[in-house]
Amino acid sequence: MVSVRSFDGGDFSAYLALPAGGRGPGVVVLQEIFGVNRNMRAVCDWLAARGFVALCPDLFWRLEPGVELDESERDRALGFLGKLDQAKAVDDAAAALAFVRSHPACTGRVGAVGYCLGGRLAYLLAVRHKLEAAVGYYGVMIEKSLDEAKNLACPLMLHIAGLDPYGSPAVQAQIQVALADQTIHVYPNSDHAFARKGGMHYDPAAAELADLRTIEFLVRHLMIQPHSLEAIWAKHVEHEFATRSTEETLATMVEDAYVNHIPVLTGGVGKAQLREFYSKHFIPLMPPDTSLTPISRTIGDDQIVDEMIFRFTHTIRMDWMLPGVEPTGKPVEVPLVAIVKLRGDKLAHEHIYWDQASVLVQLGMLDPAQLPVAGIESSRKAQDPKLPARKLP
Repeated sequence: MVSVRSFDGGDFSAYLALPAGGRGPGVVVLQEIFGVNRNMRAVCDWLAARGFVALCPDLFWRLEPGVELDESERDRALGFLGKLDQAKAVDDAAAALAFVRSHPACTGRVGAVGYCLGGRLAYLLAVRHKLEAAVGYYGVMIEKSLDEAKNLACPLMLHIAGLDPYGSPAVQAQIQVALADQTIHVYPNSDHAFARKGGMHYDPAAAELADLRTIEFLVRHLMIQPHSLEAIWAKHVEHEFATRSTEETLATMVEDAYVNHIPVLTGGVGKAQLREFYSKHFIPLMPPDTSLTPISRTIGDDQIVDEMIFRFTHTIRMDWMLPGVEPTGKPVEVPLVAIVKLRGDKLAHEHIYWDQASVLVQLGMLDPAQLPVAGIESSRKAQDPKLPARKLP
């Protein structure tokens, strides 16, 4: 639990869950009428496991701090709901938003996900304050504030329960018309609170679908987009091979970044080691005719996998790739794969793979007639998969 300062000077508690990777975009989780209970904490943990900094603020704190109820205490929960100053609750949610945005683990982009009461508050937060995305699950009484929809300045997703007793078909239609340019999903056979695990109306299939849609929506709007990933990676490679600047290369990486050249275990962990590695063993020990030819690229939410052909003439020592081997003057081309993980807008790590046996064959250090290895043929077949495969006995 952490303490958040409200806009009017009070302090209230919130449950914070951090991503295993150490850094990610933020999500404010807005509670149901049962307070910051086990279900809400589980939502935060679920989001954190997927790379988000998740914070669930106690929005009942002005009535009674630390409310934590379950479905058997519905009457008490409704009592808190009836007394809640929802305008203040939206402001407190905005204070939680500011807390997350300024947290050192947060990339600076923040969204909100709310359930029931929190579903409405997520909508109100989106029309009254600045955030990057908002998601509401079966939000109650959103229709009462549709006049504020004109102020919506971020993408909004709503999950509507078709059998929700708190939102008639007419109300659902009203919301869909007013927010026609937003993303709205209706679950026709699901009741209110269908995503509350263990609840009386829990619908596993609908909940899983809604949660998958939510994660995709948050990733799309809060995490670095694929074209940005490519631009960051391209800048890093440019500084490695074109400008050949150690400091510019390091500027594209997080402080605890690491590089691992898997076949020979060269690289480093953290900027101090990487500065030593790049400045002494990598950038100055790159043959002048080095080139990279792309074969394929796969882009994920925060990761790039590049497959390429690495070509060079072994005219200088290359301790990063061939430690202790004097120049042979021989040309080499070998398939190389880079798995690059990003954290926010910087590189977190590089896993670099190549076939060291193929390199050694081309340098005359391994005999392919005596060992089950290949030389330049590996590169040729990587570029043209129609070339014949090795004949087997």
